[in-house]
Amino acid sequence: MTPPNDTDFMQRALALAQRAAAQNEIPVGALLALDGEVIGEGWNRPIAEHDPTAHAEIVALRAGAQRLRNYRLGGTTLYVTLEPCVMCMGAVFNARVSRVVFGAWDRKAGACGSVVDLPREQKLAHRIDVFGGVCSDESAALLRQFFETLR
Repeated sequence: MTPPNDTDFMQRALALAQRAAAQNEIPVGALLALDGEVIGEGWNRPIAEHDPTAHAEIVALRAGAQRLRNYRLGGTTLYVTLEPCVMCMGAVFNARVSRVVFGAWDRKAGACGSVVDLPREQKLAHRIDVFGGVCSDESAALLRQFFETLR
């Protein structure tokens, strides 16, 4: 059996984003993988949980940390349908995630090059490989459809 690739994992993250949309949350999905296995997943739920930190990435990181019974998540890859914000990238740095793969660019709040570029900040001690634009059309379309229904 062929191990999953970035596109396969991103397709799974898109399914999680659709769960967020079904709950009237901004449709962002995330999953955390280690050695080709999903160890945590999440979708946006700040409204439902009355929690401004309940972004998809944070939910996935928390689930992965619980599964590993460790707050350090070295060797993992975080897949997320939208470029992470500053808060989420802060959590990624603190958890020592190795890679971040995201779909759509976030021109309003993205922290991987759109607004700020935390992964390239030389003053930060931890280095993270970041790959943007994986399944970006699908990710952007899901967000666009969600916001169009609100208008």
